[in-house]
Amino acid sequence: MWLLTCKLEHVRGLFTTLKKIFFWNYARNTWQWDLLCVVILIFIFLTPKSWFSSGERAQGTVHQSRVVKTVLIDSELIGNEEDRNKIEQRVKAMTGRTDFEVLEVRRIPDAEGRTRSFEVDIR
Repeated sequence: MWLLTCKLEHVRGLFTTLKKIFFWNYARNTWQWDLLCVVILIFIFLTPKSWFSSGERAQGTVHQSRVVKTVLIDSELIGNEEDRNKIEQRVKAMTGRTDFEVLEVRRIPDAEGRTRSFEVDIR
């Protein structure tokens, strides 16, 4: 009802102000800029968390890959990729962990086809 009884200049002034606020059309060294920044900070820090929750509990995300870490072992330290015991000893020495599982061992050849190193995926 107020909008119908106002003068056109007042309505234009209101729309101009709203447009400036919406499009952030104030210079940085003005009090309007400072006021908008304060309003944004108040919104960020005082908004209840419940306003943004969907009501559903987030499911624990499970990593898609079973591999947690890949270790690179020189071929001089291991005879071949089938020697799991030696590989496990090397991984234990490199990582300092005892609670791991070797998932896969891949041979990395050099340009001439000789084994340069092994990639060991552990979990």
